[in-house]
Amino acid sequence: MRDPYQVLGVDRKASAADIKSAYRRLAKKLHPDANKNDPKAATRFAELNAAHEIVGDEDKRKAFDRGEIDAEGKPKFQGFEGFGAGGPGRGAAGDSHFESFHFGPEGYTRSARRGGAGAGGFGSFEDILRDAFGGAAAGRGGRGGRAQFESEDFGAGADVQAEMTVTLPEAAKGATRRLRLPTGKEIDVKIPAGITSGQHVRVRGQGMPGQGSPGQGKAGDVLITVSVAPHHLFTLDGADLKLDLPITLYEAALGGKVRVPTLDGHVELTIPPWTSGGRIFRLRGKGFPAKSGHGDLLATIQVALPDKSDAELEALMKKWRTEKSYDPRKDMG
Repeated sequence: MRDPYQVLGVDRKASAADIKSAYRRLAKKLHPDANKNDPKAATRFAELNAAHEIVGDEDKRKAFDRGEIDAEGKPKFQGFEGFGAGGPGRGAAGDSHFESFHFGPEGYTRSARRGGAGAGGFGSFEDILRDAFGGAAAGRGGRGGRAQFESEDFGAGADVQAEMTVTLPEAAKGATRRLRLPTGKEIDVKIPAGITSGQHVRVRGQGMPGQGSPGQGKAGDVLITVSVAPHHLFTLDGADLKLDLPITLYEAALGGKVRVPTLDGHVELTIPPWTSGGRIFRLRGKGFPAKSGHGDLLATIQVALPDKSDAELEALMKKWRTEKSYDPRKDMG
């Protein structure tokens, strides 16, 4: 994946607020719902979410800046202490013992060799993975998602760990996503409705094959850890969805009916006259799926002024300030 700072279009010294602002602006622009005719929209949106997972998290950002993790959040391989000439693993003849793993028709095999200073030292971590997976990439992203793979064990029937990021609507309604395995095989993964970040989806029999002749030995599973990407409008709070709902100054004073977005489309909400900013309206059953039914949608009113200044409105406000002033903070002490 590209450098997360480049994906977000921010400087490496950008503040957390600048990063959050850049993410929200791009999330609104690149969201698949706003680019339904663009087949690459989901991929770009997933890349944006992956970048925000790194630099939007203080600890991960520091680790990335120090070079401890890569752009996908994976620890960078630093080598093994004690290998190579002069290390603690040096034998009597000045060479070190190495083991390599290979995957073939008979499952995983292990071979040992010795190599001194002239042997070039221990191979890179990428080389080990290339040998283990027969040249397949160590981690590949499924369409519209992101996946990283690593075998739990180099033994028979090993499970394979994977990661996938889904959108909030996909998590709420369920979806079927295509995922490429380290072997190059692609599988369809069914994401159940109501899944939340940190939960797992297990695809049985699609992991590393067991030892023995081809067709023998039970294969392991693929265990997928699901992350739900942040949404540009909604924030998930348990089974409830939170939404900031902007209304005009005249809607706040006079009341009216406004359209409110939900995961199932827009609904109409009646705003009573003299509604102040910060008031919360609860739309029952319009939240995230729960064990029994759905949560609610909590819409917090935000009174928005016009985009441009208006001389008539300013004159009216000056008159109000002089003739009808009031103190909304009088109870704050």
